[in-house]
Amino acid sequence: MVFVIAALLFLCSSANAQKAASPPSLAPTPAPAPAPDHVNLTDLLTVAGPFHTFLNYLESTKVLDTFQNQANNTEEGITIFVPKDDAFKSLKNPSLSKLTQDQLKQLCLFHAMPHFYSLAEFKNLSQGGPVNTYAGSGGYSLNFTDDSGTVHLDSGWTRTKVSSSVHSTDPVAVYQVDKVLLPEAIFGTDIPPMPAPAPAPVVAPTADAPSDTSDNGTSPKSSPANSSGVVINWGIWNQLVLAVSGGLVLFL
Repeated sequence: MVFVIAALLFLCSSANAQKAASPPSLAPTPAPAPAPDHVNLTDLLTVAGPFHTFLNYLESTKVLDTFQNQANNTEEGITIFVPKDDAFKSLKNPSLSKLTQDQLKQLCLFHAMPHFYSLAEFKNLSQGGPVNTYAGSGGYSLNFTDDSGTVHLDSGWTRTKVSSSVHSTDPVAVYQVDKVLLPEAIFGTDIPPMPAPAPAPVVAPTADAPSDTSDNGTSPKSSPANSSGVVINWGIWNQLVLAVSGGLVLFL
């Protein structure tokens, strides 16, 4: 009997020891957040647009690599303003052909900001001062205004607007603009005045139609009748004069 009791005590103590030795249960580790989709800027600008001229500048200055790294390897993201090919064709003065390679690089960097901005966020930017671009501050800043949802940009040399959204998914925003953005840091502060808008065409007033009545209320068509009446009266007087003259001749 003593042996049985001892065996039971040994089994109970072993079970308690195993429970004490077992590690506490841990909560499951949450799965990491999915990484944002990789955006290939070359493919994006090739398919949209056409933005071939701007893409060529990005590739020749190696700025495309800078933008691509900012787009996919940072938490801030990037916002890029891309002019269409027609914007470069219409740019006559100043010309980009005289710029150095470093100036072309700064010009390309001037078309982006190192942060993702949705179209709705530009309203807040318009309430502040100039916003720094990827090219830097000072002469490389942009001013924004929001006009009933239309975003306008002003660099001093260039006044344009966002005409369409090419891509706007965090962390990459690409917006089309109508003109090439020209920074004061490259082209100076001696900005030529903006051409005055063309005056509205002057429409000549329609001439009034001639009135059917004269000032005294009579019809102007009655004047021929009056003149014919005068002719008739003179004819009667001539006949009377001839008749009197003929009678005098017979009497004499």
